[in-house]
Amino acid sequence: MTETTPYAALAAALASAGFTQDAAEYHGALCGVLCIRAPAKVDPLAVLDGADEGADPQPLTALRDATAATLADSDGDIRLVLPSDDLPLAQRASALGEWCEGFLYGLASDGRLDLKKTAPEVREVIEDLTQFTRASFDEADDEQIEEEAYAELVEYVRVGVQLIFMELSPGAQQRAANRPTAPKDTKVH
Repeated sequence: MTETTPYAALAAALASAGFTQDAAEYHGALCGVLCIRAPAKVDPLAVLDGADEGADPQPLTALRDATAATLADSDGDIRLVLPSDDLPLAQRASALGEWCEGFLYGLASDGRLDLKKTAPEVREVIEDLTQFTRASFDEADDEQIEEEAYAELVEYVRVGVQLIFMELSPGAQQRAANRPTAPKDTKVH
């Protein structure tokens, strides 16, 4: 029996709803939207254009809720929905580029994102993600080095998305105010 990967399951759910976009692009767009809107305000059938009228939103609603919970988890264990590691690197690199493109689309979807008001680290991650939309693989390169580079890019994107969520998501200021602070150093005289 073949195990269905999250990527394959999402691709099937998207096809069932009438979407033609890649599962990685959809998941990226969903994560981007969840960085700027409360989950209850995110219609999973409207994250990208293309859903059939009357499509069953339940599988995508479940994904939205699970993704939102993972993003809000302070452990920052968000997993990008990308093709399986047993597929060719060129295909996985292309999907990572699509994931980043979707994320940037979702992040900018309400038109209110003002990068000048964000932390420099957030601006840097967004600039990097823009570069990653052009991710590719050259078959002439050393495959082991390229595999390591791909894994590092995926990890960078994962951590960068968590950083962006922590700064931009609804309730970010409230979460920051509720974080325990380290006690101030006291000097004993």
